[in-house]
Amino acid sequence: MNELLKEIEKFTEHLNVVILGYPLYKLAIAIGIFLLFLLLRKLFLVFVIRSVRRLLAKTQTTWDDKLLQALRSPVSFLFVILGVYFSLKYLRIGEEALDKTISVLVIFTFFWAVYNLVSVFEEVFIAVGEKFGKEFSREIGSFITKLVKFFVVSVGFIAILQELGVNVSAFIASLGIGGLAVALAARDTVANFFGGLTILLDKTFKIGDWIKVGDVEGIVEDLGLRTTKVRTFEKSLITVPNQILSTKPVENFSRRRVRRIKLNIGLTYDTPREKLLKIVQEIRKMLEEHPRIAKDQLRMVYFNDFGDSALIIFVYCFTDTANWEEYLKIRQDVLFRIMKIVEENGSSFAFPSLSVYVEKLPQKD
Repeated sequence: MNELLKEIEKFTEHLNVVILGYPLYKLAIAIGIFLLFLLLRKLFLVFVIRSVRRLLAKTQTTWDDKLLQALRSPVSFLFVILGVYFSLKYLRIGEEALDKTISVLVIFTFFWAVYNLVSVFEEVFIAVGEKFGKEFSREIGSFITKLVKFFVVSVGFIAILQELGVNVSAFIASLGIGGLAVALAARDTVANFFGGLTILLDKTFKIGDWIKVGDVEGIVEDLGLRTTKVRTFEKSLITVPNQILSTKPVENFSRRRVRRIKLNIGLTYDTPREKLLKIVQEIRKMLEEHPRIAKDQLRMVYFNDFGDSALIIFVYCFTDTANWEEYLKIRQDVLFRIMKIVEENGSSFAFPSLSVYVEKLPQKD
């Protein structure tokens, strides 16, 4: 019994060992409080979130699932904040500074949740964008979403500054010349922002369109507040300021309903005039009857020129699609049909050649 009491006394002495100015048992209790909140966080995620998710899975809408997903991380982070707060509160570490820090973290978590919720209501913004035209509703909705997120971040930043005791109004007013410099530096940002608005209002292009601006050509992947991201056909990503897109000519290939076929066919000079005329007429008839050549667009087939080594037939028409792969298939079919017409009429395609005529051979000695 005496030995047991001695062991208890030794253990008690160990608990009273001072580390960083605090008895060991107090540090152990503080860590235990923090771990308790981590356990509550785990239980919340496992039982509460999973139970709510099962209930929401039975509904036909998806916005409630997105709402749960948006709030999951901020609410989970609250348990960490509370664990840190109560464990440090127990140790009485800088209580005033602790309260201020926890307040800042709570404000941050609140605006984090609001920021995530903005994405949930993106479909609402898309519905608002439909008033400007259904074709560009998604781009306008995405633009409004980014604008609201920027507003939320700005308000959250100001709220944190005020919580830290910074007089935001006086701070902005005290910038003076520095504020003017910031305004001048932000001039391009403002120009890019209004450039993005101009693109949306003018319906210059939308996400997924194939565009060309100067040396930049590719598919539009994203239209942001400042820049537009274009994926080139070499799969590199180019970021173009909206100001440039709103002031330079933009060629939108996706707006085309048709694509052009333009050919110069060279036949050999030994092709008789009658056969040349027949070939022209048959090519013209073939294009008129071709199911994938646009009937409402210009079609021209004419003997056009005497080339250096060929008789040139000019062919000009449009396919009924703007899709590149479909266009290539139609163009290939047209070329094969032209080859067949030329072969059936006993002619052939010319290639660069040179004929040498000798007027007089040198006499042998």
